[in-house]
Amino acid sequence: MHTELIEVRTGGEERVVDLTSRIADHLRFVDAREGLLNVWVPHATAGVAVIETGAGSDTDLLTALRDLLPADDRWTHRHGSRGHGRDHVLPAIVAPSMSVPVIDGELALGTWQSVCLVDTNVDNAVRSVRLSFLPG
Repeated sequence: MHTELIEVRTGGEERVVDLTSRIADHLRFVDAREGLLNVWVPHATAGVAVIETGAGSDTDLLTALRDLLPADDRWTHRHGSRGHGRDHVLPAIVAPSMSVPVIDGELALGTWQSVCLVDTNVDNAVRSVRLSFLPG
């Protein structure tokens, strides 16, 4: 298994960050040919998703999450910025990990699919993402 921890700067705002090119770099670096790539976010307030980016779907996802998980005072978990408790619920909806097949050294994604970090926590501007390639 080959593993690497990458740092992702999300800033102080809700973000969907496309990780696909950084993952491709990792696969080239470890000379991955066939197997599975596991993407893991070791945080209690972020997740990973496969979604189209650049055509508004990433913004739509954040809008849907705001509707589903409003940043208000309803949450029992109350430290941090207003509504921060919702960030701790996010990984139950947007999972903190996924596995993607690797075929001929490339992620086996569909035409418009990207692997993205989803982060609604405005209190944490830097995230880690672990990329682990398991040869097949």
